[in-house]
Amino acid sequence: MFNKLDHIALILDGNKRWAKNNNQTNIHGYNKGFENIRNLVKYSLSLKLRYLTIFALSSENFNRTSINIIYKIIYENFEKMFDELIKENDVKIKIFGSRENLPTKIIKIFEKIEKLSSKNKSINLNIAFNYGFKDEIKNILKNINEKNIKINYKNDKVLNRLFYLGSIPDPDILIRTGGYQRLSNFIMYNLTYTELFFTETLWPDFSEKEYLNIIKKFFKIQRKYGL
Repeated sequence: MFNKLDHIALILDGNKRWAKNNNQTNIHGYNKGFENIRNLVKYSLSLKLRYLTIFALSSENFNRTSINIIYKIIYENFEKMFDELIKENDVKIKIFGSRENLPTKIIKIFEKIEKLSSKNKSINLNIAFNYGFKDEIKNILKNINEKNIKINYKNDKVLNRLFYLGSIPDPDILIRTGGYQRLSNFIMYNLTYTELFFTETLWPDFSEKEYLNIIKKFFKIQRKYGL
């Protein structure tokens, strides 16, 4: 349907505020948020989108009390939910960000999901978990220094491979839910010419209809590179 749109990025914000507004527990809010990831992935499949990148957990949020809620949801539902996407919808999943200090059980779940989906081809779903762009830069510089890697800085393809998203196309669209208009340390190397859309809608309420309306607005933009 949209053959000129390859890649959409999403900052998923507003789960706890949704829970508060609806007199629900935080864990119910996060569960609704995880369910909406599945809904939007499936809808993206119907649009023939090739890449979808979502910001699930910032490294800056890693020490918040809500991390235990997120772990609980992953233990109980994450593997089952993504197993459906992998087996029934042929989704390829990559989870990027730091795995230092993550529970071993979480790491094993991530590794299993990535391995099971490694040969899938319908859509590439990239999930940023315990991720921060500044941390990504620090990690790249650390690897270059420790491994004495020689870099051809004039070759964009070589530079791209240093980053988590590698050589895949940069996002055409970034959507942030929840009302805040900032990038929050998210894949900033890859967002140089991305069209930015911010919505007041809290993530659990973000619908296929609003998603499609944003895509339609994108196609009305005459994209320019430079000023």
